[in-house]
Amino acid sequence: MSGGGLLVAGTTSDAGKSVVTAGICRWLVRRGVKVAPFKAQNMSLNSFVTREGAEIGRAQAMQAQAARVEPTALMNPVLLKPGSDRSSQVVLMGRPVGEMSARGYHGGRQEALLGTVTDCLEQLRSTYDAVICEGAGSPAEINLRRTDIVNMGIARAARFPVLVVGDIDRGGVFASFFGTTALLSAEDQSLVAGYLVNKFRGDVSLLEPGLDMLYGLTGRRTYGVLPYAHGLGIDEEDGLRVSLRGAVRESVVAPPHGEDVLRVAVCAVPLMSNFTDVDALAAEPGVVVRFVDRAEELADADLVVVPGTRGTVGALAWLRERGLAEALVRRAAEGRPVLGICGGFQVLGERIEDEVESRAGIVDGLGLLPVRVRFDRAKTLARPVGSALGEVVEGYEIHHGVADVRGGEPFLDGCRVGAVWGTHWHGSLESDAFRRRFLEEVARAAGRRFVPAPDTCFGVLREEQLDRLGDLVEEHADTDALWRLIEGGAPRGLPFVPPGAPSGPGDVGAAAGAGAPESRGTAPDPAPQSPEGLENPGSAASKGQGLENPGSAPAKGQGLENPGSAASKGQELENPGSAASKGQGLENPGSAPAKGQELENPRSAPAKGQGLENPRSAPAKGQGVENAGSTASKGPELEDAGSAGLGQEAEQHVDEEAL
Repeated sequence: MSGGGLLVAGTTSDAGKSVVTAGICRWLVRRGVKVAPFKAQNMSLNSFVTREGAEIGRAQAMQAQAARVEPTALMNPVLLKPGSDRSSQVVLMGRPVGEMSARGYHGGRQEALLGTVTDCLEQLRSTYDAVICEGAGSPAEINLRRTDIVNMGIARAARFPVLVVGDIDRGGVFASFFGTTALLSAEDQSLVAGYLVNKFRGDVSLLEPGLDMLYGLTGRRTYGVLPYAHGLGIDEEDGLRVSLRGAVRESVVAPPHGEDVLRVAVCAVPLMSNFTDVDALAAEPGVVVRFVDRAEELADADLVVVPGTRGTVGALAWLRERGLAEALVRRAAEGRPVLGICGGFQVLGERIEDEVESRAGIVDGLGLLPVRVRFDRAKTLARPVGSALGEVVEGYEIHHGVADVRGGEPFLDGCRVGAVWGTHWHGSLESDAFRRRFLEEVARAAGRRFVPAPDTCFGVLREEQLDRLGDLVEEHADTDALWRLIEGGAPRGLPFVPPGAPSGPGDVGAAAGAGAPESRGTAPDPAPQSPEGLENPGSAASKGQGLENPGSAPAKGQGLENPGSAASKGQELENPGSAASKGQGLENPGSAPAKGQELENPRSAPAKGQGLENPRSAPAKGQGVENAGSTASKGPELEDAGSAGLGQEAEQHVDEEAL
């Protein structure tokens, strides 16, 4: 029997879908449920390499960790890696298959991926008790609905209920909830079970009237109100349109272990990728990490990091235009520490030969390391293990550039010259012993009396962060009602909210009222039922569509003031009115009651022990799989991307054989 599931959608990008999905996964696995995350199609420059050598979004790797399972390509079958505002590299089942313009992709090419996406979901459902899907952007992207494979398309295919997350910290959350629902077709609306408020600050009782009115307008409950939580440190999804300038990441776990702090400046290069590499630095007490884009901001930095980028030649030009290149050369001559990672490593070399990514030909690098880089069409995807500074190091590689190291001291398949280090390895700083030795070297070269804490364990901190996400869901959402959604589907009889999806060529589903369920004035009876246990997860299956807008990219937020840190469990939030402590009820039971607490107003979120009326289920046959990392389907062919109106900056090539 196929496992149950839930689609976590959002009113906008960065509403909190990724962290809510991770929180639900951690809550479920702590309850003994075998759960997996899934995102049909992701757009992100922050990616990860699985053990079988497949490239997926870092957010899905983080969610897999929350679920305590090994990440695989099944969990993120389609990954788009932007190379500009108008084109992206398409990664299918963990392997790059070519560049494509946004217009070409949304002109129907993503429909060719539908079979692969649905096969992956079915394999996961045949293996796990529950699959928690993350949507992309908003489900109300009316211009993209016809070819959607990641929001309502996949929800309708699998008959999964949809929980819409809204970021109240941005404002306008009620209008966003209502508008998102009202722009969907009747059939899509029938799966929108309700809402989850994210990043709330203050007294929840002040929110209750709005939740009541929202119920009156839509006939849909609010399943919880999650407080604004600081220092979660969860992997962010994207960097395409994120301006990180001035953003500071600093550990709040403990004060500096030595007399001095260590200041790290990260060059916020265009198309910055895997900037999560510096999170392990920021997790160290006494290390302050900030993102910079001006040369003068490097003056007081003890270490400058040039991070990875999807556009190495463009990043090099940007460094030169802003005077940062000259500042880096000057730092190297003065013996002040510089670290280049992946694209940043390539920038520090003598020469770059690129006929693949930028097609710029031969370009001079900064000449700080004796390295020459040639771009190859084949992408290196690896999980290397090695040693440096006398310690074991693990990392992962994602790059087209092949480095010819012609001197210097060996350093993680790259090299070191004086106080300048370069490597293609992402994630190396998560190796605790190596990170401490590296920071000691940096402090010595910088003349700082900084001492790394002897007991900082990045893996433990990350586990604590994921547990905090699970705690937020468990303490501030109606988990009994959420489980009934996962097991049984959306409640039947949900009212249609006019006007519905606008009419247009090839529309999916009804527009205003056509074939719609009852009007919004007749909401389903919220009378409680007895809860069902976790022992027999329900099912719902079929095939899906869907896709987000590659032109969009979430802002960096997630309500994270300090992504590098991991506050201990039970740590108080800045505003105690926004989060009740564990075991304590919220002041207003109308939003997200404490466990066992009775509701005075059943129209927002039923207390634990209450049920939804007539939960829907639509079981179907799942497909077995012995190896979750295997390709679900070779998938249909895409035509050559060159015929799709690609911009000049895009590689006009798609590997049809790989598809």
